[in-house]
Amino acid sequence: MSDTICAVSTAAGLGAIAVIRVSGSQAIELTDAVFHSVRPNFKLSDAKTHTAHYGRICNENDEVLDEVLATVFRAPNSFTGEDSVEIACHGSLYIQQEILKLLLAKGCRMATHGEFTQRAFANGKMDLSQAEAIADLIASQNKAAHRLAMNQMRGGFSRELSILRDRLLTFTSLVELELDFSDHEELEFANRDELNALTQEILEKIGSLKNSFSTGNAIKNGIPVSIIGETNAGKSTLLNLLLKEDKAIVSDIHGTTRDVIEDTVSINGLLFRFIDTAGLRETNDVIESMGIERSYKMMDKASIVLWVIDATQPLHHLDELTASITSHLEGKKLIIVFNKIDLVDDKTRNSLTQYYAHLDGEQIFISAKNQINTNQLESLLLKVAQIPEVGENDVMVTNMRHYEALSHAYDAIVRVQEGLSQNISGDFLSQDIRECLYYLGEITGEITTDEVLGTIFSRFCIGK
Repeated sequence: MSDTICAVSTAAGLGAIAVIRVSGSQAIELTDAVFHSVRPNFKLSDAKTHTAHYGRICNENDEVLDEVLATVFRAPNSFTGEDSVEIACHGSLYIQQEILKLLLAKGCRMATHGEFTQRAFANGKMDLSQAEAIADLIASQNKAAHRLAMNQMRGGFSRELSILRDRLLTFTSLVELELDFSDHEELEFANRDELNALTQEILEKIGSLKNSFSTGNAIKNGIPVSIIGETNAGKSTLLNLLLKEDKAIVSDIHGTTRDVIEDTVSINGLLFRFIDTAGLRETNDVIESMGIERSYKMMDKASIVLWVIDATQPLHHLDELTASITSHLEGKKLIIVFNKIDLVDDKTRNSLTQYYAHLDGEQIFISAKNQINTNQLESLLLKVAQIPEVGENDVMVTNMRHYEALSHAYDAIVRVQEGLSQNISGDFLSQDIRECLYYLGEITGEITTDEVLGTIFSRFCIGK
């Protein structure tokens, strides 16, 4: 990481402004080679940190390519911890590429995926969990996911882990000190009662963080909602209404939807991932049968199931289908959506309510076509999702890598507790404590490998 890198840091495509980032030991000098200030005899090399300078970028023939604003950041007070320059130019793709070509000709090289953030991590500007939070922040699609990423990027998660590690380190040091005086069995530097209390406290904390993953993952990636039901019950109409666009084809012909259609929408700051499935019915059509099979598979993956029922159909005709659907509902939240209520009377509504009362789930009457009670359906989705509002300092696990590391750390602490109850020797206790410390350190990057870093930062965009 001793060379100087450059890349476009704004989104790909046309825009009013584009930003080209340069970072490395020669970032200021190499930018100086292509930048000409409007101030006579001024060089970026003379500039103070965190100052912006107006000038022109000229090509090899000394022709003006663009008028730009160059902002200088001097090490260590920059995002990467290195000397850096950010060039704000006009958003023309041609201008962006020409400026990059000039910088490459002067000695820069193109940055790889996430290399600016990786340098920030390597230079101690942030730990690994904070670096990963940057990618989550960029990808956040709703208020809750944005707030979780911001909390993690500000170090909330890291502080929680740091406190746990420091307290464990103190105890394992005392346990290992006892081993140095093993010939004096009466010496006990690490109080076993205190260690037992500490392991119980840490077990609860790690368990709480680990258990937050299901909620954090739902906030980050969206709560999967499967829309199921018979053909022509109004599933596709409902999907289009929820997404506020014509995503699915709506037709009176049975079996129109033959494959899974999926999209996301934010409701009151919470992301839902709606999945419209093929209508469930008996059919000899091979393609439609494959679609129905996929419907059941998607139902198994969902957290919430919206079962859309045509309220105009006879009550008993769904008995066989009900048995098939309920076998896939274990561990899921069910909302029974009686559609086309504008076509039925109050007596029919009461009959439907009583007929499906044995199913453990919510009920709602709507008309997807005429948008009756659809706002109430959105409110019901929020209620059933049971996702707590994310506060300013709330910490939740949203990353599978973190979840796996916490699971291993949790198992190690359980072994420490078991060892204390069985009064095993300090060397075995120390080994399990060290293993817990290892996995906690893996999350923040205090313990890591090039392979892990390569995997993490390869998911970043170039320029970040």
